[in-house]
Amino acid sequence: MKTSAARPMPLAGEGWSFDEALRDHGTARLVRRKVTTLQVNLGKVCNMACRHCHVEAGPNRKEVMPRAVAERIVELLARDPRPGAVDLTGGAPELNPSFLWLVREARRLGLGVIDRCNLTILFEQGMEDLPEFLASHRVHIIASLPCYEAENVEKQRGRGVFAMSLEALRRLNGLGYGRSGSSLELDLVYNPIGATLPPPQSRLEAKYKDELRRRHGIEFHRLFATTNMPIQRFAQFLERTGQHAAYMCLLASQFNQDTVPELMCRSLVSVGWDGKLYDCDFNQMLELPAGASTRTVWDIDSFGALDGCRIATGRHCFGCTAGAGSSCTGTLR
Repeated sequence: MKTSAARPMPLAGEGWSFDEALRDHGTARLVRRKVTTLQVNLGKVCNMACRHCHVEAGPNRKEVMPRAVAERIVELLARDPRPGAVDLTGGAPELNPSFLWLVREARRLGLGVIDRCNLTILFEQGMEDLPEFLASHRVHIIASLPCYEAENVEKQRGRGVFAMSLEALRRLNGLGYGRSGSSLELDLVYNPIGATLPPPQSRLEAKYKDELRRRHGIEFHRLFATTNMPIQRFAQFLERTGQHAAYMCLLASQFNQDTVPELMCRSLVSVGWDGKLYDCDFNQMLELPAGASTRTVWDIDSFGALDGCRIATGRHCFGCTAGAGSSCTGTLR
C-alpha cells in the first residue's frame, strides 16, 4: 500500500487540497468512466438518528423524493438501462412511498436493486411484509451493523438497537438471505466508532462471521469496512470533541494513490431526493454539484450522458483514499 510521501503531514487547520494530492502523485483530475451504478437517495427521513450519519437523517426530517422524480428516474432507465444496479439509500429508503414501486420497476427492467437497510426499519408499523417483498424481488440487502458487540453498536445507534438488528438478521436468514450458497445477498457494513481508520476488511469479516455465527446463529455473505466521512453529523462530533483537525490530518497523510482508479465516483452517479445530480452520495450531502454541466434528472436524456464527465472533489475525498480506501462497498485495495 502506497501512502502519500510527497508532503509532510499538514499542520492542524491547514489541510490539503485533494486535487493537489492527485497532481503530486501524477494523477489527473477525476473523470467518470462508464456509469454502472445509480445511487438514489429517497430522502432524509429515518426512524433512527445515528451519531455517525453523514446524511443527518432522522425522524424529523422532511426531505422525501416526490413521485415525479422517481418516475423520471425510471423513464431514463427504461430509455437506456446503462447502470446495471440501482442502489436505494436514504435516510431509511423504505419509508419513501415510492420505494416498493421503484423496486418493482427496476426489477421489471432487469436491473439489480440494492436496499441500504438499517435493519430496525423492519419493525416499524407498515413494514411487516417488507422482508418477504425484498426476497421475492431478489433485492440485495446491505445492512448497517457497526460492530458485533452490543455496547459499540448502541454508542452509535441508540439503546436496544443491537437486539433489534440481530432479530432482523435472523428473520432475513430465515428467508434465505445470507446463507451459504444462497443468491439472496446479505452484506453488512462496519464503520469505526471514533476518529480512526477501519482495520483490514478481510480480518474483520472473519471475526464478524465467527462472532455472529457462534453467539447468535446469524450468517451473512460479506462485510464492507468503511471510513467515517468528515461531513455533517460525524463532522459535528469531531468538532465537539476537538478531533476534527487531527482526523483530517490522518486522512490526508494516509492518502493512497492505488485507491484512485477504484473510487466509486468513477462509475457511480448519485441522484438526490429532489432530482439533482451529484458525483457521489457524500458530495450530495455537502450540496457539491456534479462536475458535469448537467444538474438534474430533467437535464439529461440518459445516465450515460455523464460518462467521461469531470468529477467534483473536496477535502472530504481524502476519506475515500486513506489507507485501503473506502466506498459504499467497502475497502478498495
